[in-house]
Amino acid sequence: MSEGENNLEPGGVSRFESMEEPGFIEETSESLDESFPYLGRRESNQIYEENPLKGLEQPTASSSSLLNRDEEKKKTIPFSDTSIDDVTPLSKPESPQGSVSSEMVETEDYVQVIFPSEDKVSPQASEESEEELDSEEDNFTINLEAKDLQEFPVDLLRVQYVKYLYLDKNQIKTFQGADPGDLLGLEILSLQENGLPSIPLEIQLLHNLRILNASYNQISYIPKELLQLGNMRQLFLNSNCIEDLPSSGLENLENLETLSLGKNKLTHIPESLSSLKNLQILNLEYNQLSIFSKSLCFLPKLISLNLTGNMIGSLPKEVRELKNLEQLLMDHNKLTFLSVEIFQLPKIKELQLADNKLEAISPKIENFRELRLLNLDKNLLTNIPKKISHCVMLECLSLSDNNIEQLPRKIHRLKNLRLLHVNRNKIIKMAEEISHLSNIDSLEFSGNQITHVPIEIKNCRKITRVELNYNNIMYFPVGLCALPSLDYLSFNGNYISEIPMDISFSKQLLHLELNRNKLPIFSEHLCSLTNLEYLDLGRNQIRTIPPCISAMVSLHVLILAGNKFAIFPKELCALKNLQILDISENQLQKITSEISKLKGIQKLNLSSNQFIHFPLEVCQLPTLEELNISQTSGKKLTRIPEDLCNMTQLKTLDISNNAIKEIPRNIGELSSLVSLLAYNNQISTLPPSFLSLKVLQHLDIRGNSLTALPSAIYSLLSLKEINFDDNPLLRPPMEICRGKQLHTITQYLQRADERDEKILEKIFNIVANNISEINFEFLQQKLNMTSSESSSSARNTTTPLLHERIYQAFVKWKADQNMLLTATALRDKLVRGLNMIGAYDIMDKITALNLYTSAIKL
Repeated sequence: MSEGENNLEPGGVSRFESMEEPGFIEETSESLDESFPYLGRRESNQIYEENPLKGLEQPTASSSSLLNRDEEKKKTIPFSDTSIDDVTPLSKPESPQGSVSSEMVETEDYVQVIFPSEDKVSPQASEESEEELDSEEDNFTINLEAKDLQEFPVDLLRVQYVKYLYLDKNQIKTFQGADPGDLLGLEILSLQENGLPSIPLEIQLLHNLRILNASYNQISYIPKELLQLGNMRQLFLNSNCIEDLPSSGLENLENLETLSLGKNKLTHIPESLSSLKNLQILNLEYNQLSIFSKSLCFLPKLISLNLTGNMIGSLPKEVRELKNLEQLLMDHNKLTFLSVEIFQLPKIKELQLADNKLEAISPKIENFRELRLLNLDKNLLTNIPKKISHCVMLECLSLSDNNIEQLPRKIHRLKNLRLLHVNRNKIIKMAEEISHLSNIDSLEFSGNQITHVPIEIKNCRKITRVELNYNNIMYFPVGLCALPSLDYLSFNGNYISEIPMDISFSKQLLHLELNRNKLPIFSEHLCSLTNLEYLDLGRNQIRTIPPCISAMVSLHVLILAGNKFAIFPKELCALKNLQILDISENQLQKITSEISKLKGIQKLNLSSNQFIHFPLEVCQLPTLEELNISQTSGKKLTRIPEDLCNMTQLKTLDISNNAIKEIPRNIGELSSLVSLLAYNNQISTLPPSFLSLKVLQHLDIRGNSLTALPSAIYSLLSLKEINFDDNPLLRPPMEICRGKQLHTITQYLQRADERDEKILEKIFNIVANNISEINFEFLQQKLNMTSSESSSSARNTTTPLLHERIYQAFVKWKADQNMLLTATALRDKLVRGLNMIGAYDIMDKITALNLYTSAIKL
């Protein structure tokens, strides 16, 4: 690439021009983010930042950093984001079907087409020019995002010259009142998430507008007023309700370079679109297009075309006219074949065709000499043409979820190939030719029928990641142990029964998965992996742990679920840096007290073991944030000790599928608790301290014996997800709780409290008006009520004074009991007392009152 080319942005914009137009580079590079899942970019509409020049300040990807993002991901295990469920001993999920995984990135030449390479934007020519840009941004930018604005900020524009205006997440529907002179300076306008039913017609006043983002609204059409903005270079209208494009007037947008209309309701593309002769990037993803319109083929400067998520069944012959096209994204369509004309596109660098119905690829693919990335996941392919070996620039090839039985013999000619994913096919043998891929970095062949890995794989000296899950491999491939850069290795779901001594040489290994194999022991050879951070040996037949495990000083995650442990291995307690331990689904009956040596443990899974009692030793882990002791299988716990509340850092507690009758009374001391899972137990009440869990967000207590919820549950302001299903609830009734809406439940409880208070007051009056003095003295004894007056004084009072005295005594009794008992509980206690003294006539009156009030719906 020439020096002159290096100084040009897409469409021949010079470096200096792009600096004068902050946001253009950022817009161009990120307008199709959702189409680049492997790049780790932001969503396509998140293109504006508070600083409109940030796009110039950030270094961008290049070929030298290919797969670096993935390497960082592998080497930094996100413990804080990993729940107990995340580390359960299941196979590691593959990359999402139909999209290239996060390792896939473009090469340097390709990057320069979409956005400037690193050497063009960092530093900004000089420190002086950077300061000038910062000063310009400060002077001409206004960010009023989420300020609850109802009207366009006309007053602000009158006193300040504005070029970049961000009004996202407001309720602005019009520019009414704005002086046309105040709007002339606007170059960037963002109106995302304003609930706009249409683009304000005053948009025509913004003659100098170059970037408009009105995504995430309810816009149903593009008005002719917008088509009068001849300086417009980037237009973003994603996630609206647009059904048609204008049949005329588009030719006025003669400078438009980026048009993003993803996630609308377009069913066809008019011929008028071909009038956008300077268009470089076109995003039409997730619309309702069934035809690849010929008008798309006559956009001479088009570089990137995104048609992901439509219903297109074929490509027109005219597609050959897209001579400058470098990126074609057509994942999730209905393509059954590729017309040969597509292979006449000389500049294609990225071709995404995942999740279609392709049965074959033409040998003419050899014409794609510039192709860097090819994604054919989730099609109906049975083979790959031999001529693919002519795509010598290819770096990323993904063929997962097809019916391929073997790869082309000449695949070794793809000397630049760094990523090869062939998961879930019908491959029986891994060809030795793969060992000649000297630059391969990531190799995935999971879900096939491979029985062995050729020893020659040791020649792939640059490989860092290998996944061979769910094959028929019986012997650990020793060739992998000679790879000096390998740091991620996954062999879940095979038949490996022995770990070779050669593994000891893989000192650089960080991540190792051997879940669901046939390992009878924890091999001492594994203890030599002193840099290993993640080890999954779940679903094997291991019974003991060797003492030398203490040498694994870097181990952060250890999964031993589904093995044969009858005793908790005290050797594990030497792992001082261990943060996550999953030893679920074993036969453990107790925990050693030495577990307290795990000073850094954050997540512990003890579910489905054979504990007779809750293991109190766990309560000596003050750093623990997640504890799972649910018992889907195994013996059921009947009690949770109050010592549990010593773990003040606990955020997630799972005590589900036991036979627990009550939650500890001091549960409120778990001040950090965010998630409480207690479903399928025998819990009948929630203790008062439960209402002290002020950061609780998730509560699942279905399948218990609750009859009432605490009225003050509304005070748990952080609570977002609730589930009270399958409880015999009366207050509130189950139909109120079924919607799982806390607001509805609290409204019911508040109305119920008001009703119960009024009923209790009426009952006080009924008793006071009808009880004799002698019976009231007996009732006071039964209810442990304190008498406010002496008996002698009481006998001298008249009937009205007796009623008043009794009523006041009830009020005082209620006040004394109010912190302990609800109005309903007080009523029930009073009725029991009346029953004990034989006041049946009063009981009848109270029963009649209850019958009447129960018939009134809240």
